[in-house]
Amino acid sequence: MRKLTLSLTTLGLASLGCVALGLALPATAHAGPGCNANWNAHGRDGNVRAWRDLDCQGELLGVTQGNDPDWWDASGPFQGSDGDAATSVMNSGFVGGKDVVAFYYHVQYNDTAYGCLKPGEKYVDDLTRNHFTNGARMNDNIVSHAWVQASACAPNSFIS
Repeated sequence: MRKLTLSLTTLGLASLGCVALGLALPATAHAGPGCNANWNAHGRDGNVRAWRDLDCQGELLGVTQGNDPDWWDASGPFQGSDGDAATSVMNSGFVGGKDVVAFYYHVQYNDTAYGCLKPGEKYVDDLTRNHFTNGARMNDNIVSHAWVQASACAPNSFIS
């Protein structure tokens, strides 16, 4: 009877371990095939990109190596209806110096509400799970961006 109890206990612990492992894998192993394909196509080319849809799909809103203070205006790489439209973003900038993209809730890089994307993170395939530093959801709410050093970003401002 003791061997049976020990075997059942071991089996139960192994099952719990598998369940815990199964729950952990999707959170760390998920990566959108669309963003992966875009990353593989462009690599580290010095640009920031944003798309209207999940997983770097749908309309490409803009691509630039520079900053854009107003995604709603009629100048720059992001224009017109690009403001408040991004659902996925990519940082394929060069590593070193100002290699973090700060995405802002307000035009003109108003630093009261932003989210930062490190170059090592590469992309965010679903902005619905991210928030600006003021607590507002990032999805469909970005209206400007700037390249900054990581030290310009608060510890709780990094998105993934």
